Amino acid sequence: MKTKIISVCLPKGGVGKTTTAVNLASSLAVAEKKTLLIDVDPFGASGLSLGFTNEKIKAGISDVFSFTHAIENCIHQTELEFLDLIPSNVNTIQRDERLSKASENRVVLKNAMRSIVSHYEYIIIDCPPTMRGVVANALVASTSVLLPVRSGHFSLEAISKLLKYVDYIREVANPALRIEGIVMTMFESNTKVTEISERELKLRYNKYLFKTSIPRNNILTESTFYGKPVILYNVNANVSIAYLELAYEIINRYSEAVVS
Repeated sequence: MKTKIISVCLPKGGVGKTTTAVNLASSLAVAEKKTLLIDVDPFGASGLSLGFTNEKIKAGISDVFSFTHAIENCIHQTELEFLDLIPSNVNTIQRDERLSKASENRVVLKNAMRSIVSHYEYIIIDCPPTMRGVVANALVASTSVLLPVRSGHFSLEAISKLLKYVDYIREVANPALRIEGIVMTMFESNTKVTEISERELKLRYNKYLFKTSIPRNNILTESTFYGKPVILYNVNANVSIAYLELAYEIINRYSEAVVS
């Protein structure tokens, strides 16, 4: 089966990109799908969410883009048997500048990944809230894009911007790139802003909407402090169940696509 490579992406902060990338990857791993999480966000929150502080990182995405380490040497094993991580180790201004410069070549990540793609069923890429550089690299390397959207007008505007950018990437570098779907995050039922956002999403982007939505739950923040995905922190929490449901929705879609 061909590896499914999903960029978790939206040009807006605070919508749950890293939370979704980490917990979707972890849920796929719990489903015994061999999964790699790649953090291309210089902030490095994916690694921290899985307990990887700077002293625990031997090499990372900065080394991939500066060609100082082979990508194989940047892979870290996590607590979950089926989940590996390539962390972001952009922890100095110099590394940030080098990453920014190197990522102007939008095929660096795709070329680097060639040697490891076949080892995984799923690769999840956590992207920063921009639309150039490492994000272009991620989209060129991906088979699809997942958009986490928080209830509110500005998230809806960000979807439109990203879809136009995906069209651009298709034209210039990756014609096979598709939209995996839109998932509503920090979902609070029975609120006016959620009702309006959900209505607008269904009007404009209904074909992309996942059935699963991710509820707002402070347990997500707590689990990050302990360096664990939420499913290891509290498997019975509603948000843990929601991310498992999202993972299985993606798995089932992929299986149906392969069969057809």
